[in-house]
Formats: sequence, C-alpha cells, structure tokens
Amino acid sequence: MVLVFFEPCSSNSNDQTLSYSDVQYQTRNPMFGGGAVTPAVKFLLIANISVFVLQTFVDYRLVYFFGLVPQRVWQDLYLWQLFTYQFLHGGLFHILFNMLALWMFGCDLERRWDSNFFLKYFFISVVGGGILNTLLTPGQMVPSIGASAGVYGILLAYGLIYPNRIIYFYFLFPIKMKHFVLIIGAISLYSSMASGQSGIAHVAHLGGMLFGYIYLRWGNPFDRFKLYLDQRRLARIKRRFHIVQGRKDDDSEPTLH
Repeated sequence: MVLVFFEPCSSNSNDQTLSYSDVQYQTRNPMFGGGAVTPAVKFLLIANISVFVLQTFVDYRLVYFFGLVPQRVWQDLYLWQLFTYQFLHGGLFHILFNMLALWMFGCDLERRWDSNFFLKYFFISVVGGGILNTLLTPGQMVPSIGASAGVYGILLAYGLIYPNRIIYFYFLFPIKMKHFVLIIGAISLYSSMASGQSGIAHVAHLGGMLFGYIYLRWGNPFDRFKLYLDQRRLARIKRRFHIVQGRKDDDSEPTLH
C-alpha cells in the first residue's frame, strides 16, 4: 500500500508519554513521507536491504533457517526465528512497501520518543508477532518472512498518538489515521481466519499490533516482573527485622533485632 498524508505541526519530540486524547493540529501543505531519516529507522533500512541483497546470492534454505517456521520453533527450538524472520523478504515489492511504511511513519515516532525506545518497541512488536503466529499455527511449515509485524506495530502507535492525522490511501481516499488502523487490523483478523499456509503472516500482523499496544499501555512485562520480585524480596527482608522504639525519657536510639 502507498500512503501520503498531511503533515501537521510538530509535537514535543522529547515527550515519551502516550496520549490518547484528540489533539487539534494545524494542517500544512500535503507532504509525502516522513521527512529526514532518523538514526534507528536508518539502521533498520540498512539491515533489511543488506539481508535482502544477501538473499539473492545465498541458497534458498536461508529462508527456512532464519524465516519463521512455527513447527521448527516447537520441535527443534529454533527460537531465533522469532526475531530473524523480520529481515527476510519475499521480493522487491515486499521489502519496498515495508521499508516505505517504516520510513513514512517510523521517523515521526522516533522523533517523539528516542532511538532506543523506538527500536525496543519495534523489536517487541516483531517478536510478539512471531510468538502469536507460532502459538496459533504450530504446525505451519511454510516460512513467514518480512518486517510487517513491526510495521503494523508502528502503524498502531501512530494511530494512537496521532489519531486525527489525515492520510491519503492510494493517494486518493482521505482517512483519519485511527480509522485506517482499525481497517488494517480488521483486514488482518479476517485474513488470518480465512487464509491457510500462504506465507503471509496475517497472524503476525495482529501480534505486532497486540504486543505493541500492551507495551505502550502497560510497559515491558519483564520490567514489571522484575519490580514485583524486588518488592517481594524487600518485604522478606523487612520481616526479618523488628524495630523497637526507645522510651521518651531514654537517650538510647531505636534498636534493630
């Protein structure tokens, strides 16, 4: 898909707090793309294009080793495929559309957040898409490849942060970003239920959006689990000590037992 959108006035690039409220934007002239390429987006573009070029010179088995094959993940513990499948693509138009969407929508998000948070969010969306695809299609042997799960995660975040920003679908149909996200989510849901082993990771698209939303809404689950463990450990330490207060007419300090 090809999109063009109106570029609104910029927001505070250092604000990392996700806002769900509608914001009034001042519309400028129509502009294609996401502006200057930001560092993290540039890294992802270079990595994906480099691997795509490598694919043209390497045996096709590269796709079965690094693409996402759920049955291999379950039976042979090819866990790295949950991450590496994002760098492989099935053709020129496949990588072109993915990288175009990454540039168009990812640059604004990276400017609003920072490069580290953006990369973390992107990779969580990718791995989340791979996990959901592996859980729901455990017997699939056709490899699923492409960065679409991360791209769909970016589209979701863009729709949440800039819900009223107008984009032009296929250069013709104006639509608000929040409505566009709902449409592509519904299409992915329908396609995941209607299609078989097509090699198009519709379930991964949903997983990228789902895990991306969870991360934006509740943060990193591993960080929350670590905080929970730290709180439990602190509570156990406190129970090992008993504080005895000294008498008011006594100069002694409180003692620990």
